[in-house]
Amino acid sequence: MSDRLAAQVRLAFEQLEQLLGTYRPLIERCRSAGPDAVELAALAAMLHSFYNGVENLLKRVAVENNEELPQGDTWHRQLLEQMASITKARSRVIDSELRDRLHLYLAFRHVFRHSYTFDLRWDKMQELALHCDETLASLQQSLERFLADTDPG
Repeated sequence: MSDRLAAQVRLAFEQLEQLLGTYRPLIERCRSAGPDAVELAALAAMLHSFYNGVENLLKRVAVENNEELPQGDTWHRQLLEQMASITKARSRVIDSELRDRLHLYLAFRHVFRHSYTFDLRWDKMQELALHCDETLASLQQSLERFLADTDPG
């Protein structure tokens, strides 16, 4: 399991890093000056894509550990809870602090999917957009620990 999962995790992080790399100049510019309407929509799309990538990565971990994926209207939240829990088959994938941080990205994803871009507000997105790199680094550390714990060698 761990070789295949490790390869999938590496690919997912490469893709997430590529995503953030594309938007990094805009993110850096927005540290000192808020985005205009078009930039705000671009950052919203980036946040949506970022969380989708994170969620796909967590789903891979569940599948590779022969876990049932959550079902129903709240499956996105349930997946985060599942990954923050220890099971008989695996150690915790993410800690509660990272789970809580990822919940914020999930909540924004919901807003993005159900709103017009002209309804988006920078003050509600700023923390998430400006801290994607730190969130990704925390997730990467968590996954590296998890993979090290599951490595039989």
